[in-house]
Formats: sequence, C-alpha cells, structure tokens
Amino acid sequence: MNETQLLEVSQKLKSIIRSVPNFPKEGIVFRDITTLLKDKEAFKLAVDTFYQKYKDMKIDKVVSVESRGFIFGSVLAYLLGAGFVPIRKPGKLPAEKIRQEYQLEYGTDAMEVHIDAIQPGDKVLVHDDLLATGGTVSAACKLIERLGGEVVGICFLIELSFLNGRERLKNYDIFSIVKYNSEQEL
Repeated sequence: MNETQLLEVSQKLKSIIRSVPNFPKEGIVFRDITTLLKDKEAFKLAVDTFYQKYKDMKIDKVVSVESRGFIFGSVLAYLLGAGFVPIRKPGKLPAEKIRQEYQLEYGTDAMEVHIDAIQPGDKVLVHDDLLATGGTVSAACKLIERLGGEVVGICFLIELSFLNGRERLKNYDIFSIVKYNSEQEL
C-alpha cells in the first residue's frame, strides 16, 4: 500500500472512530473504536491494512497488550499464520510468568507474559490499539526480548502523535493507521 492509499484508509477510519470529549476525565478526548468494530467494512479495512503491511515478514507470534489490543492482534495472528500471545495485567495469567514494570504519570504499573509464550529467535509483531506515551508497548517489547524474541514490528490502529510515544519506541519499526496530531482533533 502506498502513502496515498494509506492516507485514504486513515481518513476513512478516522471518520468512523468516535471521539468522546472529557472521558475518562476532563480535558481528555477518548478515541472509541467500538464504532469501527461494529462497522464490518471498516473493521475489515483496518485488518486488511495491517495484513498487507506484514504478510511477507514470516511472523512467528503476534503479541498484544490487554485488552483492546487482543481484538486486532488475534485476527492478525490468524491471517498471518502466527501464534497469538496475550500480555496481561498482573494476576491474570495462570502459569509461570515474567513481569515487567513501567512508569505511569503518577506511579508504576506492570504486565506479565507466560515464560513459554515466546521462544528464542521468534519473530514477533506487537500490536496495540493505541499509541499514547509508549509505556505499555515498551514494557511488552522488554518482556519479549527477555524471552529471546525479536520484535520485528509494532503496529497500532491509532497514534496520538502529540504525546510523542514514538520517541520511547525509536529503536523499533512502528506502523500506525490513524494519527491524531492534537488532543482536541475530532
């Protein structure tokens, strides 16, 4: 897909994503993807766009971050003929796991993955629905690399480019379909 086609896809999907002002708190515009998910053509267009980008990369695993990332990540894994690996909040995975903490604006959080989810040398595509500051996906990449996997790409449906999340992920190949250049952009 060339840049012109990607821009057309981006504009179409952006017109379908609902922007909810002042949610979850005053001054924040929440990007609600449920409007895209319920639209079969838009959902297919988003999935097909990801698939076209990664279909020739011989991906072994698609890793997604809880929970909206699971929606596209699992479908993408299926289409790519790859395994799907969920990265979860602490206490959600039943077997032996490793944990990675990361910084929030006020404090820390953590995520976990099963120790047998990634094999050394696995080529891993990371997917999350939205790139904001990059903290959660950065932690996910660290978990993958601690297990010996190689992060060959990171993809997002939405990127909030004004929060500079790419800077935290600058050592990785990043792809996003829809970009918002300011918080107030509708």
